[in-house]
Amino acid sequence: MSIHPTRSATSSLRHVLVCAVLVIAGQNASAGLDHQLAYDNSGIWNRNVQLALEYSVVAVGVGGALWLGNDTELGHTFWQTVDAEAMSAIAAQGMKYAFGRQRPSSGKGPNAWFQGGQSFPSGEVTLQASFVTPFIVHYGRRYPAVWALELLPLYDGIARMKSHAHWQTDVLGGWALGTAVGYLTTTWETPVSVMILPHGFAVGLSKRF
Repeated sequence: MSIHPTRSATSSLRHVLVCAVLVIAGQNASAGLDHQLAYDNSGIWNRNVQLALEYSVVAVGVGGALWLGNDTELGHTFWQTVDAEAMSAIAAQGMKYAFGRQRPSSGKGPNAWFQGGQSFPSGEVTLQASFVTPFIVHYGRRYPAVWALELLPLYDGIARMKSHAHWQTDVLGGWALGTAVGYLTTTWETPVSVMILPHGFAVGLSKRF
């Protein structure tokens, strides 16, 4: 089955990315948003906690998709998160190479673009946003508490800034990218990952046992 994102979804994605670029350009011109936070690698801000969250989100997304399959609303949503995580990761890495922004830890300041860096956008915040967005799209109106999932990219963004790994606009750019890609995947009738994997993966392990 072919997939065709709706015109409104494609337009929304384009508008989100354009707005993000405009915000970044304006803020950097005025030096009003990007600044280095006090370094903190303790407690919940520890790098190991950040990595545990990253690995957990990937494991939950893939595990939920394989266990539930694509035949239920929740399973379908999990497969959409698999799409969103993979596609947003590719997009984020491509943007990192394209923009070449230096990280705060480089000491070169927030305007060090196109210098071979890997700061913009934050790949980990992109991942978190891409993971939570399909769940919010499907369940946010029926179960408003689902919006609390936005705490994941919020926490990760703060943690990455405290680690001197990203500037504020890196975090906002990653959040916008992950949200846009996550929303886009919810407009496709059949997730890409379901289409390219053998049919058995889409059935769901829970139905076999």
